[in-house]
Amino acid sequence: MLPARLPLLALLCLLTAQVQADTPLFSADGYRISLYRSPTPEHVSGATIVDTPALQGLLGQVPAPVLIDVYRRQWLQGRFIEDQPHANLPGSRWLANTGDGDLTPEWQGYFVRHLYKYTGGDLSRPLVFYCRSDCWLSWNAVKRAANLGYTSVYWYRDGLDAWEAANLPVTAATPEPFQ
Repeated sequence: MLPARLPLLALLCLLTAQVQADTPLFSADGYRISLYRSPTPEHVSGATIVDTPALQGLLGQVPAPVLIDVYRRQWLQGRFIEDQPHANLPGSRWLANTGDGDLTPEWQGYFVRHLYKYTGGDLSRPLVFYCRSDCWLSWNAVKRAANLGYTSVYWYRDGLDAWEAANLPVTAATPEPFQ
């Protein structure tokens, strides 16, 4: 029971805190399903975390890793809606929305098909997933790829924000076709 004379702002803060406390953060499968833009852990099962210098080193290897951006893009009536420009690391593939915690079978298929295409079915081909800093979408995607059997998975934890902070080039991005 809330006191009758609680100031409106304090009441709003209490109600907001209660809603957040009642909102689950993880699915039964262990994927983050809410509050995607919040501090991320310093580890993820099935992957190696890389910073910008380590990623630059990986990019010089043969075969070079496949860079996969999982930043969200509005999806409406079966198509991506460009509501604001998005850039990513040069050479990246943008698998928009595949870092969500709960994927429908159609979105899971989009993720699986494109990973298979990019790696030629080679589960050992290096994959680097990223989004922005403090973004759980890439954490989810890393976990999902590892669960699919990919064995050389990297998480560029601070993502595009760290790349831009290092004054490295970015390119205009377009999500990979859904089909």
